Amino acid sequence: MPDGWESFGERLTVDQLPEVAGKLLEAASDHTVWLFYGEMGSGKTTLIKAIGEQKGVEDGMSSPTFSIINEYDAADGRKIYHFDLYRIKNERELMELGAEEYFDSNELCLIEWPEKLGSLMPSDPFSIRLTTTGPHHRKIEFKKA
Repeated sequence: MPDGWESFGERLTVDQLPEVAGKLLEAASDHTVWLFYGEMGSGKTTLIKAIGEQKGVEDGMSSPTFSIINEYDAADGRKIYHFDLYRIKNERELMELGAEEYFDSNELCLIEWPEKLGSLMPSDPFSIRLTTTGPHHRKIEFKKA
């Protein structure tokens, strides 16, 4: 693709998310910071839950809209940090949360609403873009930095 985005298709359903999550984990190789782009209701959190399930997270994953960051344990003993930056107003709030330390931790950081990162945007992210293509269908694309 000319813009560097690779697609899994335009008519994906929720039933296909476990397979997509597995393929994303393969494609990301050793990228630890993943950015999830998509409008409200496009399925970012649902896809992140599928990724957590692929990594063996046993706790129920939910959107950290109010806590900003949720931490989970993967089956391999590693951590997964799920960020929802929707309510973040400025970079100072992210710095106070220690965002840079999380990003530098070499643990998996899954970030919704990365547009809010500003100058804290990691230099080598793995990006995922979700687009609503129908009431129950999504287009899911990915790109390595």
